[in-house]
Amino acid sequence: MQQVKLFIGVEDQLGALEREVNTWIRDNDIKIHDIKGNIAPQTLSKEATTLTGTGRSFRPSDVFIMVIYEANIE
Repeated sequence: MQQVKLFIGVEDQLGALEREVNTWIRDNDIKIHDIKGNIAPQTLSKEATTLTGTGRSFRPSDVFIMVIYEANIE
């Protein structure tokens, strides 16, 4: 039976999110069917953050990863 595992992170910490996903895959006896990802649109920030070439500042976007897998049941 296919199952879903969701991971949520922030774009300025992608390395940590990649490690979390890869560690979970490595540590579990599963068969991956599909992996999908999405990044939320950037939102303007009123606080001081990284400025773009337009002079606007944006908050880091949320990153969503969905893994569709099947547990290896013997």
